[in-house]
Amino acid sequence: MTVGVVVFPGSNCDHDMYHAFKHVLGVPTEFVWHADTALDGLSLVVLPGGFSYGDYLRCGAIARFSPVMQAVKRFAEAGNPVLGVCNGFQILLEAGLLPGAMLRNESLKFICRWVHLRVENVDTPFTRGLKQGEVLRLPIAHAEGNYFAPEETLEGLAAHRQVAFRYCTPSGAVTLEANPNGARQNIAGLSNRAGNVLGMMPHPERAVEELLGGTDGHRILQSVVDHLLARPASAAAAV
Repeated sequence: MTVGVVVFPGSNCDHDMYHAFKHVLGVPTEFVWHADTALDGLSLVVLPGGFSYGDYLRCGAIARFSPVMQAVKRFAEAGNPVLGVCNGFQILLEAGLLPGAMLRNESLKFICRWVHLRVENVDTPFTRGLKQGEVLRLPIAHAEGNYFAPEETLEGLAAHRQVAFRYCTPSGAVTLEANPNGARQNIAGLSNRAGNVLGMMPHPERAVEELLGGTDGHRILQSVVDHLLARPASAAAAV
């Protein structure tokens, strides 16, 4: 099993993610350059946070055209897990791997703080190690985390149980006050219908050690690692 962390010009959480998987979870991990066109030998692909291509035009809009994204699409279509965090989530939206779009935070300010998330779906590789309805504490750091989708799309997300996390109070109540950026229905993370692609704005890689302030992120990353360990080796597809 090998984890690939994609590096775009402007990525700044790539080393954080590399450290979390390789040094904390003890999983073989390597960097993947944005110009690469194949993902052979990888079991999981991660699009990290940062400011890919300077967030010119809009966040993730240029990164979606990187050569590596065609390989990421093939990788996901083959059923392999893909995780996008913060800017990585924005790229997944721009690339059409997840539905919806990101707007500027309602405050029009960059927000960097800890938030609480309620677990909404434990049937994905990334959440299988969590408990339905439990509350996690993770940090956010973004200026465009205001998730938007039209009503029809939101209804589809609900019907297919694609919402993985919602912003909530420490007690688990999904309220307007607990929403840091104005995201529709307090959505903090969602998956595709198959469940193998997950995008989330909070940073699990920044909450993998007590020294960093908490370990709830460790549980999310460990969840997908456990999923891969339980999967037959032949299930991974070369792309």
